[in-house]
Amino acid sequence: MLIRPLTPEDRDLVCHHRESMFRDSGRSENVIASMGEPFCLWLEPRLADGRYFGWAADYEGRSVAGLGMMEIDWPPHPAHPLMDRRGYILNVYVEPDFRGQGIAKKLMAEATREAQRRGLQFMILHATAQGRPLYEALGWEDTAEMALVVPKGGDGE
Repeated sequence: MLIRPLTPEDRDLVCHHRESMFRDSGRSENVIASMGEPFCLWLEPRLADGRYFGWAADYEGRSVAGLGMMEIDWPPHPAHPLMDRRGYILNVYVEPDFRGQGIAKKLMAEATREAQRRGLQFMILHATAQGRPLYEALGWEDTAEMALVVPKGGDGE
């Protein structure tokens, strides 16, 4: 198994992993289809300029897993009062035939090393039910995040 950095040529791989991740977590095909092309268009310049980075796991010439990461601007926070950046992990995916072999753990270790290299003291991710046991075993803690899809138009009431 070779763990290697993502390159701009991995755009389609990352898009495939993202769609597969959402499909495996139970999202509808309509939702997956609606975000597919916009995500790939969003991803392309970020892979090219390094705002989106990460790693792929290759086995016998085939990419079987991947993990994306971004460094995001964030105000000082109780969890990291002296830092103004966070690492954000996304699009962690391992092809079904390769699960249970420690590949995601190796990818997460790469992400942690990169966070250390960049001086990031805090990382976040949104875990699927399937991924949660891995993250918990690696020391990640649950947070109390909430979300709102902002309604179109009107005054928000």
